[in-house]
Amino acid sequence: LLPKRTASSTAGASTSTTEPFGHRAKRARVSGRSHDLPAALAEQYLQQKLPDEVVLKIFSYLLEQDLCQTACVCKRFSQLANDPILWKRLYMEVFEYTRPMMHPEPGKFYQVSPEEHDHPNPWKDSFQQLYKGAHVKPGFAEHFYSNPGRFKGRENMLYYDTIEDALGGVQESHFDGLIFVHSGIYTDEWIYIESPITMIGAAPGKVSDKVVIENTRDSTFVFMEGSEDAYVGYMTIRFNPDDKSAQHHNAHHCLEITVNCSPNIDHCIIRSTCTVGSAVCVSGQGACPTIKHCNISDCENVGLYITDHAQGIYEDNEISNNALAGIWVKNHGNPIIRRNHIHHGRDVGVFTFDHGMGYFESCNIHRNRIAGFEVKAYANPTVVRCEIHHGQTGGIYVHEKGRGQFIENKIYANNFAGVWITSNSDPTIRGNAIFNGNQGGVYIFGDGRGLIEGNDIHGNALAGIQIRTNSCPIVRHNKIHDGQHGGILVYNSGLGFIEDNEIFDNAMAGVWIKTDSNPTLRRNKIHDGRDGGICIFNGGRGLLEENDIFRNAQAGVLISTNSHPVLRKNRIFDGFAAGELPMCQHFTSTLLS
Repeated sequence: LLPKRTASSTAGASTSTTEPFGHRAKRARVSGRSHDLPAALAEQYLQQKLPDEVVLKIFSYLLEQDLCQTACVCKRFSQLANDPILWKRLYMEVFEYTRPMMHPEPGKFYQVSPEEHDHPNPWKDSFQQLYKGAHVKPGFAEHFYSNPGRFKGRENMLYYDTIEDALGGVQESHFDGLIFVHSGIYTDEWIYIESPITMIGAAPGKVSDKVVIENTRDSTFVFMEGSEDAYVGYMTIRFNPDDKSAQHHNAHHCLEITVNCSPNIDHCIIRSTCTVGSAVCVSGQGACPTIKHCNISDCENVGLYITDHAQGIYEDNEISNNALAGIWVKNHGNPIIRRNHIHHGRDVGVFTFDHGMGYFESCNIHRNRIAGFEVKAYANPTVVRCEIHHGQTGGIYVHEKGRGQFIENKIYANNFAGVWITSNSDPTIRGNAIFNGNQGGVYIFGDGRGLIEGNDIHGNALAGIQIRTNSCPIVRHNKIHDGQHGGILVYNSGLGFIEDNEIFDNAMAGVWIKTDSNPTLRRNKIHDGRDGGICIFNGGRGLLEENDIFRNAQAGVLISTNSHPVLRKNRIFDGFAAGELPMCQHFTSTLLS
């Protein structure tokens, strides 16, 4: 029993009667916190104490957008949600690539090794760069659109069954023009590109081998006006007609690039079994593609054909085993061709003709059945720092009024002459190393001309330079040495101006002049030959002026009967035999010692 309360205590009691309600309300709030406490502990456990393996297992069921939102929860979730293994799984599910494909800017794609990439998660980086593309994946579109719950968050992705449908989606502005063509063989689609689309193969392993686009009736890809900055990459492109002869169809190509367009073709394998039309045809004013890292091989006609004022940049391609030339350039075509590997052609390596031009730099041209480089009919290419070697005939063949500048190249180990110049051709051969040929170094005949300047010509089986049949080149500032034959051979009515050369240590005479030839030799150093210095016989003539002829094993100048050279102001000394044999009527003002 409680004691009775006084009035004051009663008043106090009335006050206390309200307090319990207030306390109960507060206890209710405390009680609410007691309910929140387990949730807080659960949140703390989930964020901090749940093992990483369990969290990663949970995250593995999320798609990319959910992972990005989860990464915003806390620092730990951010680290785990950016785990490269999670993103690799998602990435390969969408794009199939087994290495991240980086796309840092329009028209540029390249794959990276994850362990060598600058950022810790290249899979996510690539996902962000490629996310807005549409996909050509036969049979997948119906599955994708029939399972919205499974692919929640990917509503902006578009899937098509054919490339033609995807190109139609670009024209209708359904997406921005990035198309992924997934693994498979796509046959007889009509691919005419007249907008700046980007089309790239998407497949595991070596992508180009897994994505094959071919046509049996018409050119496989045709780029038309409006396709400036279009990109096609990482796929095999084939033209494979059922009838491979020329009887039932016009000239078709794997790639046809027409006027006023400049697409980018990258990392493609290009094949044509058609005997009519090249694998790649670039034709017309304003046709200016960029073709890089492609393989143009095993085609039954020309590999790359550039004509009718077309231009373009062609870099780091492999062009091999084509039935005709690896590259044709004609009719004012003027490409830039760098670092291409052009080899084992069943014809010539590079053929420029009919006013063809072009700049060829640092190319490796070898083991072609005919010459490595052929120039004809007013063609005028510039060939710089290339290697032209092991040709089954010659290295460089310039004929029928061809021209060209061949500068600082290595020309070696060709079966015939390293350089052939004939039939009124007039090239510039400057600063090259021409050596170890199975015949001569430079062979000029049939009214050939040309400037042969500043070359190092050595170790050839026949003469370093041969001039005959009314040919009249300018030969100056060359080093011609260590040949297995003579240095310079002028015969059969050969002419020419031979000035300021150093000719030494050749197995036979430094200079031979015979059979009605009449060259001019000035200021040459002819020395240390294992035979004579200059040999003139069988009606040879010529003007020999101010030459230094010394330390040769035989006579410095040997003149046979019926030969009539003119010698002026030459220095002939330190020879191991007589200075000149025999004396000649026109031999004047020669210094002997």
